[in-house]
Amino acid sequence: MNMLIYGLLTGVAFGFILQKGGVLRYDKQLGVLRLIDMTIIKFMLTSVLVGMVGIYLLVDLELAKLSLKTTILGGNIIGGLIFGIGWGLLGYCPGTSAGALGEGRWDALYGILGMVAGAAVYAEAFPLMKRTVLTWGNLGKITIPQVLGVNHWPVILVFVVGAVLLFRFFEKKGL
Repeated sequence: MNMLIYGLLTGVAFGFILQKGGVLRYDKQLGVLRLIDMTIIKFMLTSVLVGMVGIYLLVDLELAKLSLKTTILGGNIIGGLIFGIGWGLLGYCPGTSAGALGEGRWDALYGILGMVAGAAVYAEAFPLMKRTVLTWGNLGKITIPQVLGVNHWPVILVFVVGAVLLFRFFEKKGL
């Protein structure tokens, strides 16, 4: 039960941050798709970096265990294309569609219904996909530091520095 409560609390907190960051707005979603407003990229990249540092810090302090999923290129590429097409058509990604619905934007409901329908289609197609698409490019449970054969902190540092440089570039260009 505690896990459900923690999940609910972190979900509400993340939704609040999404709303305060302005990333639930359709014009921000459309702006990133048109590469004229990088607010969402900055928001999500910051979230990824904070998560990356936090997770590896918890792992190093032995307060958490890293549990990796298998990297399967076929599934990732096809899933990414479906995700991108859906985002482009609707103007919301899954998280922002839920937040937009919470703000009273009923158009987001179409995306949520599409996600539910997509999950049902995936569940029905899974046996076939398990024998085909989900075997293409199976790289196993890997991380970038493992591939490079280095400790994770130098890789994290490179990502953080790269993100800061990207943020500076966005600011100079007014994005």
